[in-house]
Amino acid sequence: MDLKIGDIAPNFKAKTSIGEIDFYEYIGDSWAVLFSHPADYTPICTTELGRTASLKSEFEKRDVKVLALSVDSVEHHLDWINDINETQNTNVEFPIIADESREIANLYGMIHPNASETLTVRSLFIIGPDKKVKLIISYPASTGRNFTEVLRVIDSLQLTANYSVATPADWQDGEDVVVVNSIKTEDIPAKFPKGHRVVKPYLRYTPQPDK
Repeated sequence: MDLKIGDIAPNFKAKTSIGEIDFYEYIGDSWAVLFSHPADYTPICTTELGRTASLKSEFEKRDVKVLALSVDSVEHHLDWINDINETQNTNVEFPIIADESREIANLYGMIHPNASETLTVRSLFIIGPDKKVKLIISYPASTGRNFTEVLRVIDSLQLTANYSVATPADWQDGEDVVVVNSIKTEDIPAKFPKGHRVVKPYLRYTPQPDK
């Protein structure tokens, strides 16, 4: 399946490192990050899962549920988690899905045959409370993800879901944002009372509205 931004994220039931889950039930009304790993006991994945665990409080304050996926078994996952906790000095508590049949990986298009017919690439999906896919990032198996960037895009997605703004290049939480073009310039003061500046008729900045 070739999932695209705006599509409904498919539901599934799966065995995981914390027991069997129904995906929709597990994430409830929260945001979700679902990301895949080529296999257990691999060095880059070990660092990624450790980094994710260390960011637990950051995901929680954004109301984000995290789930990882690998094509190995629950038993492998549990042993691997011990290694992750030891080597990365953390405590992995989020579920790691055991997708031995590759059913979920294929459902989400995580296997790219020209890269590998059996292993997932490093796909990451951010899914909103409406169960729609908000963002997709895919890395090759050899390149670890930047989780600072993952948090940044979550901040952007949550902000732009609630206000008529977009975030410019390299935007960080707290910086000025761009007023979307559907808002007329003359209507900006009423909608964004913190002020605004017009660089071009199509490029209007305003302070981040929720700060």
